[in-house]
Amino acid sequence: MRQSSRIQYIGDVALMKPMQAGNRNPVVLIHGIDDTAAIFHKMAPYLYLHGWQVYSLDLKPNNGDIGLDRLAQQVADFVDRTFAPDQKIDLVGFSMGGIIGRYYVQRLGGIDRVDRFITIASPHHGTWTAYFRPNIGASQMRRGSLFLADLNRDAEMLDRLNFTSIWTPLDLMIVPAASSQMPVGKCVQIPVSGHAWMVTDSRSLQAIAAALAEPLQAIAFTN
Repeated sequence: MRQSSRIQYIGDVALMKPMQAGNRNPVVLIHGIDDTAAIFHKMAPYLYLHGWQVYSLDLKPNNGDIGLDRLAQQVADFVDRTFAPDQKIDLVGFSMGGIIGRYYVQRLGGIDRVDRFITIASPHHGTWTAYFRPNIGASQMRRGSLFLADLNRDAEMLDRLNFTSIWTPLDLMIVPAASSQMPVGKCVQIPVSGHAWMVTDSRSLQAIAAALAEPLQAIAFTN
């Protein structure tokens, strides 16, 4: 029987909440540059119909005019005001949202709140396309940026949770596309033919749901 569900709005935050979510953690979705929570118009319903409480928020500004560290603080503030202190969460970040999620996990204490963390087409090692935008957020996502070098310096801490990086070799926004891979956790390659389609393609949605359903344990890196 399909679960009944309800959608609530808390300011700029959309909450999709199944009436029965079992023992699953709530899931927080983090969008990418120039996006809003609306980018998850397929992912959020897909997840809540499969039994997850789904939360998303609009980061402001969303165009990279402030640093990703400050956007990560918005995520931290949202988590703190939305969930009880002992409530564990799962985190899904798309593109820039994956890097914001990493800063939250690695620098703002999220490592103690997050059980499962999934990044989708995120420039973990930078992207050449970030040079087309001359602002601080984009500069932090450039190849060889000090911001990414700092996060990658202790990326092994992500092994403390269930970490999954999902990427496509056909990505024309993350250049080179392999920048979306990480040498920790589980790496999932899906041959989706467009960056934005990574949050709507059925194969991506299935991979995300599978990663969220993983039992809490160490996940081996796979090619």
